[in-house]
Amino acid sequence: MKRAFASLCAALAVTGAVVTGCGHGPDSGTPGPAGTAADQSGPRPLTWQQELRIGDAQQRLTRRCMNSHGFAYWEDRTLTLRESLPVRYVQDDVGWAREYGYGGRIEARQDRLRLHNPIAAYRQSLSATRRTAFDKALDGGGDVQVLSARLPGGGQEVRTRLGGCTKVAEKALYGDPADWFRASKTATGLPALYDQNLLRDRQLTTAVSAWSRCVKRAGLSYPDPQAARDAVRENTARLGTDDADKAFATERRTAAADATCARATSLKTVATARETYYVDRLPGRYGEALDTYRRLERQAYDRAVRIVPQRA
Repeated sequence: MKRAFASLCAALAVTGAVVTGCGHGPDSGTPGPAGTAADQSGPRPLTWQQELRIGDAQQRLTRRCMNSHGFAYWEDRTLTLRESLPVRYVQDDVGWAREYGYGGRIEARQDRLRLHNPIAAYRQSLSATRRTAFDKALDGGGDVQVLSARLPGGGQEVRTRLGGCTKVAEKALYGDPADWFRASKTATGLPALYDQNLLRDRQLTTAVSAWSRCVKRAGLSYPDPQAARDAVRENTARLGTDDADKAFATERRTAAADATCARATSLKTVATARETYYVDRLPGRYGEALDTYRRLERQAYDRAVRIVPQRA
């Protein structure tokens, strides 16, 4: 169970509740009911479809900028909108699971495409001088900006270098890159502040146990959703390419049972509510940081819709 919840507690691992209304709730150590909702006064989190569109817009802006410097650049829109669904700890879309399993074949296809990345091939085809110019145009040269942020809870300071067309694209979407970097590192670092409490949360562990009993009635024996996915990966690796169809059939069957039981036990609802409960009880300064994060993300989405269409 602990190994599975490590995945659950990763940033945005469940449903995005980690960045919803943090810091606005009462400072109480008494667990609330499973249906406790976050304060709705702050900016609402984006859907995964909206986040994907921001990513597509960032690629489009980067390509335009690189083209203006005289270089070719490719956008990656190989997956359809439906194929792009993120498979988080709780996946309760039964229809998707029956068709794609846990997305194993989608992931494998993306891995193959990365091995033949057109940008990398194009860069390698350039002369040494032009390759240096390509790198400078994409990531910056002497004017590169160093961004820094301290992780929540007095954690380590993290830094990144941002320049060139990468900076141009990010600035066009989010505004000040430094503000976005600090806000995003706060949002994605918050689970470290409450993951142990979530791991031990009685309502969540009860729901996961109910899920386990449900899949057992379907002929499967797993303590939690992560264990089911780990077993599928191991089975796929063991069978290899010779029995790829057999492995994928097992993946789809397991994923469908997983999603069906997630729905039957309301696991997603409970997981979202319990994570929100702990997030809402973090110090108020994190609520302000998360409001900034969501405001900048919403701003980026509003700009993205004017740059790229939603994927088909």
